[in-house]
Amino acid sequence: MANHVCYFELMVSDTAKSQEFYGKIFDWKFSEYENMPGYLNIDTGKEPMGGMMKKPDMAPANALSLYFYVESIDETLGKVKEAGGRTEPPVRSRDGGPLQRRRSAPETEVA
Repeated sequence: MANHVCYFELMVSDTAKSQEFYGKIFDWKFSEYENMPGYLNIDTGKEPMGGMMKKPDMAPANALSLYFYVESIDETLGKVKEAGGRTEPPVRSRDGGPLQRRRSAPETEVA
C-alpha cells in the first residue's frame, strides 16, 4: 500500500505505566533503544513498529506522531503545500537514519 504508516511514536507522562497499559491491551513488547537512553522500541508483532519516550516537561500534552512511507518526499511535500499545509526544514535522525520532514495540515500546528 502506498503512503502507509511505517512508524509511530508515543510521548507519554509515565513510560512504565504506558508499557503496562499497552502491553496488557495489545500485547506489545518494549525494549530499551541502546543509542538513546530513555527511548523505548515498541514491538507490535507486525508492521508498523513504534517508539515511546517520556514527555519533556515543556511539552503541553502527551502526543502521538505518525510517520508515513512515501516514494518521493519532495513530491509529497509539494502536495502538502498545495493542500494548504506547511513544512519545516529537514531534520536527520540522531542515528544517521533517513531524512525526515515535519509537516502539518492547514488547521493544525506543526508537530
